[in-house]
Order: sequence, then C-alpha cells, then structure tokens
Amino acid sequence: MAALDAENPVVGQISCGSLLQQLQQIWDEVGETDEERDNMLLQLEQECLDVYRRKVDLAVKSRAHLLQTLADARVELTNLLSALGEKTYVGIPEKTSGTIKEQLLAIAPALEKLWKQKEERIKEFFDVQSQIQKICAEIAGTSDQVESPAVDETDLSMKKLDEFHAQLQDLQKEKSDRLHKVLEFVSTVHDICAVLGMDFFTTVTEVHPSLNDSTGVQSKSISNDTLSRLVKTVLALKEDKKQRLQKLQELATQLIDLWNLMDTPPEERSLFDHFTCNISASVDEVTIPGALASDLIEQAEVEVERLDQLKASRMKEIAFKKQSELEEIFAHAHVEIDTEAAREKILSLIDSGNVEPTELLSDMDNQIVKAKEEALSRKDILDKVEKWMSACEEESWLDDYNRDENRYNASRGAHLNLKRAEKARVLVNKIPALVDSLVAKTRVWEQERGITFTYDGVPLLAMLDEYAMLRQDREEEKRRMRDQKKFHEQVNKEQESIFGATPSPARQPSTKKVVGPRTNGGGANGAASRRLSLNAHQNGSRSINRDGRRDSSRPAAPVNYVAISKEDAASHISGTEPLPSTP
Repeated sequence: MAALDAENPVVGQISCGSLLQQLQQIWDEVGETDEERDNMLLQLEQECLDVYRRKVDLAVKSRAHLLQTLADARVELTNLLSALGEKTYVGIPEKTSGTIKEQLLAIAPALEKLWKQKEERIKEFFDVQSQIQKICAEIAGTSDQVESPAVDETDLSMKKLDEFHAQLQDLQKEKSDRLHKVLEFVSTVHDICAVLGMDFFTTVTEVHPSLNDSTGVQSKSISNDTLSRLVKTVLALKEDKKQRLQKLQELATQLIDLWNLMDTPPEERSLFDHFTCNISASVDEVTIPGALASDLIEQAEVEVERLDQLKASRMKEIAFKKQSELEEIFAHAHVEIDTEAAREKILSLIDSGNVEPTELLSDMDNQIVKAKEEALSRKDILDKVEKWMSACEEESWLDDYNRDENRYNASRGAHLNLKRAEKARVLVNKIPALVDSLVAKTRVWEQERGITFTYDGVPLLAMLDEYAMLRQDREEEKRRMRDQKKFHEQVNKEQESIFGATPSPARQPSTKKVVGPRTNGGGANGAASRRLSLNAHQNGSRSINRDGRRDSSRPAAPVNYVAISKEDAASHISGTEPLPSTP
C-alpha cells in the first residue's frame, strides 16, 4: 500500500481510474484470473449503473416536484388574483423562459405580496362584517348573541368590500336615526313624567334597562322591540295626560262655578291658581312639572267635594241669588213676572227635598239663558221705546215752555232753554216716524213669536195706539184753541173800534195736552195718564224701585209740568243711559 501511495502524485485525489489501477495491481499481486477479473469489472459496472440510475430517478422526481410546485404557484397566483379581484399584478414575469428554479424564484415575490395583501383584505372584510353583524344584532335586539363573521375568501375584491362598506354605512345611518328616535322618545317620556309627577327612571327602565341616563348614549337599545315599547309608553302617557287634564279642567270649572255661586273671596281662590290656570289649555300647552300630578287632582277633588257640601247647606241663598239675577234680567227687559210666586216655589222645592240641588240650579241656569235670549230679542224695540219716551218728555217740556209768557225775558238760563227748545222741536217732529217704526217692529216681533209684546205688563201696541189717539186729540185741541184765540182777537178788535183800547184779556188756561205712555197725573192729564198706564201700579213702572220708593234719578214717564235740564234732556234723547228697573 505504501508503494501505491508513492505512485500517486496527488494524495487524496481519488478517482474511478486510480481506484481501478489499484484494483488491477492488487489482482496482479494476488494472481486473479481474467475471468474473475471480468466478473468483478462487470459487477463494478453494474453497481455504477445502479448508482447513476438512482441519481437520475431522484433528479426526475425533483424536476417533477419543481414543475408541480411551479404549476401550483401559478394556480395559486391565479386564485389570489381572482379572489382579490385583480386581473393582473405588477411584478409577475410575463415570459415563462428560464429554468424551473428561475421561474420559481421570479414568481415567489409576487406570491408573497399577494398573500400579504390577501391577509390584509381578509382583516378588512372581517372588520366591516363584524360591524354589520353588530348593528344588525342591535336592531334585532340580540346584541348578546353576536358570532364571529365568516369571511368568504373566494371573493375579496374591492367591489365586494365596497358593497359591505355601503351596507355598513346604511346600517350606521339607520342606527343613528333609531338612536335619535329613542332619545326623542326618552325625552318625551321624561317631560310627560315630570308633568304627571311620575318617576321617570322607573318608567324608562321598564321599557329597557339601557334607557337609563346612567348608561352612555351609544349603549342605549335601538331594537325594534324597544322602539315599539317606547311608542306604546309615550301613547299611554299622552292618553293619561289627556285624561288628567280633562279631569283637571272639569274640576276647575266646577270650582269656578262653585266660587261664583258662593262669592268666594279672591284670597281663597288664589290658593288654586296653579290648578285653574290650565282650565282652557290644550294638552301640548301644559308643560309645568307636577301640573297634572295625581296628588294635585286629589286635592282639587277634595276641595270640590267640600264646596259641594257647603253649597248644599247654602242652597237657598244660592237659589235666591240666581232668582235675583233672573229678575234683574226681566226687569231690564221690562218683562213682568210674579217674583213672589217664583220664590215660594223655590222654597217649597228645597224644603221638600224632591229635587236635587244641582238639578234645581241647572234648571235656573237654563231659565237665565232663555231670559237673556229673550232680552236680546227685545233690545232693539226697547231702545226705540226709550227714545220715544224721551221724545215725549221733551214734547211735554216744550209745551210748558211755549205756554210760558216770560220765556223770552233776559233771565238766567233763558238762552239755554231757547237752545233746548230748538232741539226739542226737531225731536218732536220725528215722533210720528219713530212711532210708526216702533209699531212695525213690534208687530214683526209678535208675528215671529206668536205672543204679545208687553212693556212692564202692558201691551206695547196698546200704549202706542192710545198715544196716537191722545196726540190726535191734542192736535184737535190746538186747532180749537187757535180758532178760539182768533175769535177773541176779532171780538177785541171790534170792541176797540167801538169803545177804544181796553186791557188785554187774561191768559186762557190750557185745557188739554197730549202725554206719553206714563204721566205724573193731575186734572185732565190725570185721566189721560190713567188711560195710558193701564194700571201702571200693577205693571212694574220704572218710577218705582225695588224698595217701593219712587226713583228720583229719572221720571217714570214723560213729566208734563216739570222742566228738566238741558243735560238731562240730551241724555234722554240719546237713549243710552241705563234705567233702573224692577222685576
């Protein structure tokens, strides 16, 4: 072996040829036969072939694996591009030339970037789908059962992602709108609960615990069920508010009626100002906290009950007060009623107990309403009657003034009487037209109602007819007086022509004068007064007040022999001065 090592110039560089030479040297030394040598060489050659064959097989398998890997990489690349919605990708080699490993090396960076992009896209899909599922769960009311979304990795395109973003945006808007509605409903519940004096937190907690103010705005429930229950709660509260306000207004009306009946002093009424201030308010106008609280309504009910009991004890006083109001209306309307009989009937009804106090007062209220309607229907005629009476008074004064021989003397106030006489003549000339208009209106009134129009118990048409007769008699009396005066003047002239001038004869006394519907009596005028008045002492003449005394503020009828001042005459002519009257 040492000799063989010496023969090799390069130690350690062993090859198949050097080994074969060493083997032949060994065979030579040993003396192997050619046959044995040939067999051994054949065996060596076969073993070499086996080694090469195995290497080639491995190389084929490796190449096939690389080709499969390259094919898989291309398929993966195609799938990634399809999933991401990309048609092409910058960085992918356009040509497939080069070795397999070169092609793999060229496609690997693109795959790595696409894989990274896919992971980011999956995360984006997951986030947006998670938000969508969360909002949907909030709307459905199942926010405690939200599961992780399953991302479809086969479609990760931007178009799909934009669709999810659009869906999310719509859901976010719907959530915002729902949250706004919820807050509005909660605010409405808060305001109504404040007005009704109810516990707001208890009310909204019954709808949903998240509606309590202690939770954040974004944590409040916006589900369909919550909105539906809120709507029902608001409607129920509004209906309760409406009913309470209606009850409150009814109680307030009863209180005011009872106060008016019993003349309750303002100090006692002011204790319920917070109660009666809403008597004409609408439901939406009542916003003061506690304005419709149950204890407030109970307080009003107690007060109404107390006043009802007090009213029962003061029934006679209240009934007579209403009767006085009724009599006052009829007195101003100059309608004659039997007041004594009416009061006796009220006393008998109250003492008998056969009628409820409320029914009696209600009936009297109806009578007052009807009396006011009747007074209103008579107003136009009564105004003309007042003007007629005032004109008659002026006519009476003018007659007295014309008979006064000293009317033109320069006495105090003569110029005032002169002016008044001028106005009186104008007014007197209007009396016939006024009487005709009054007669026409009275007849129309009687035809419409089928009853006689009376003035303090006397038929007005009868009064007007008698006035017309007296006026005609007066005109005839004036003509007779003028004729008599002319006769005396002619006789005096004849006597003067025979015997000379003689003293003027004494003033002829007046014999008769026309009067209005009512006079103060005396002589011939007293007879006319009795004809016109038709028992004026029975029909409630204006000259008598409630105490049975003569009213000195204005004569009961045109006064024939008493002059009145210019100011009084003007007021009578206007017909606007209220007249005291009795039932």
